[in-house]
Amino acid sequence: MKYFVYIIFNAKYNKFYIGQTYNLTKRLLEHNQHLSKYTAKYDGEWTLVFNENFSTRAEAMKREKFLKAQKNRDFYIKLTRDA
Repeated sequence: MKYFVYIIFNAKYNKFYIGQTYNLTKRLLEHNQHLSKYTAKYDGEWTLVFNENFSTRAEAMKREKFLKAQKNRDFYIKLTRDA
């Protein structure tokens, strides 16, 4: 099974969200249907701007933790543009 680390963006609020999942399509749909606790606070569309594949959930979680620790909008913008 593949696991994904992803970054989604809400243009209306200029917000990024970082997560990990095994089903990227389903997870993006959940964000846009306001079924995710954090992203449900923001109306408007969440757009997938970045994703990476991993062979294990442990690897995906490690990368997710690293990306979240950056807390740097410029880093996320550069990462999504270079993807």
